[in-house]
Amino acid sequence: MTSKKDTQELEKELVEYESIEKQLQILVLQKHQLQLQLNEINLASEELKKAKGEVYKSVGSLVVKTNKEDAEADLKERKGLIEVKLNTVSKQEEKLRTKLSGLQKELQEKLKEAQGKGA
Repeated sequence: MTSKKDTQELEKELVEYESIEKQLQILVLQKHQLQLQLNEINLASEELKKAKGEVYKSVGSLVVKTNKEDAEADLKERKGLIEVKLNTVSKQEEKLRTKLSGLQKELQEKLKEAQGKGA
């Protein structure tokens, strides 16, 4: 039969597993949002290359006139920042996935043990 200590430890690990799973879901969502922002910047860069004459950029809820070079520099800077964030989030995601996988294997083994003792 499983002891109370074993049951409490198992419950604690299940709570940790669920917590890591939620963290991973949040990271995946953040990663998706960053990828969308990066796609927007790439599309804007392509459109900017085609632009002739006046160029406008969005600043908050305003649209202001700017020159093509400043707009290109702004997009390049934003792209760099998003790529750094995306890289960081991807590394965090990989670490969490590894931790989650290890914890899942541990839990499965402990559940099998508990079922064997309970039978």
